[in-house]
Amino acid sequence: MKLLARLRRWDSRRRDRKHRPEVTAFDACVAELRPGDIAIDCGANVGRFTVPMARSGAEVYAFEPNPDAYACLLQSTAAFPNVRTFQAALAPEPGPVKLYLHRYADEDPVHFSVGSSLLGAKRSVRDDHYVTVDGIRFTDFLHALGDRRVRLLKMDIEGAEIGVLNDLLDAGWQERIEQAFIEVHDRQIPALAEPTRRLRERLAALRAAHFRLDWR
Repeated sequence: MKLLARLRRWDSRRRDRKHRPEVTAFDACVAELRPGDIAIDCGANVGRFTVPMARSGAEVYAFEPNPDAYACLLQSTAAFPNVRTFQAALAPEPGPVKLYLHRYADEDPVHFSVGSSLLGAKRSVRDDHYVTVDGIRFTDFLHALGDRRVRLLKMDIEGAEIGVLNDLLDAGWQERIEQAFIEVHDRQIPALAEPTRRLRERLAALRAAHFRLDWR
C-alpha cells in the first residue's frame, strides 16, 4: 500500500486516541441500553459501534450505504436478531443518490469506505468515482417508529448530517431522541462551515445539548 495510505491509517488511530474521552461518553450511553430501547447507527460502516449497541439487547437500526462496508456489517451483526440493517444513505429526499468513493478506495475498499460521501466536494473523495445507492429520508424512517422514543442516536455520514439534522429539527424529533452523538465535517468540507455554525446556534436555541456535534 502507498506510504500516504499508511500514514492515513496511522492518523486515524491517533485521532481515535485523541478523542477517547468523547468515545467513553458514548460507551457510557451504550452501557445504559436495555432490551426494548431503540438505538440507531447512521453511517454504521462495518459495525464497530453497531455491535456494542446490539450486545445490549436493544432494538438497533443500522444504515450504511457503501456496498463493501455493508457486506462486512452484515457479517458482524449476523448473530444479533435485534439488529436491522439498511444498505442506504440518509438523504434529503428518498430515491437514488450518488455515493462518492474515497480516492484510495481501489486500494482497500473496506478500510477507505469510511471516507465515502454524498458530497463530491469532500476533500478525500473523487467526484468522478461513485456508486449509486438508495437514499432514505431519515424523518420518514423516524415517523414510522410511531410514538416510540430513541434512546441513542449515533451519526457519522460524512457531510450529509447538516441537511438531515435540520430536517429532523423541523419535525421536532430532538424532543424524542435522548442522546445523540454526531460527527460534523466542516473542517473537511469548507462549504459546510457556515451551515454547521447555524446548526449549532439552532441546537443551542432549542436547548438541545444532548445533541453532541463534536463526536469522533
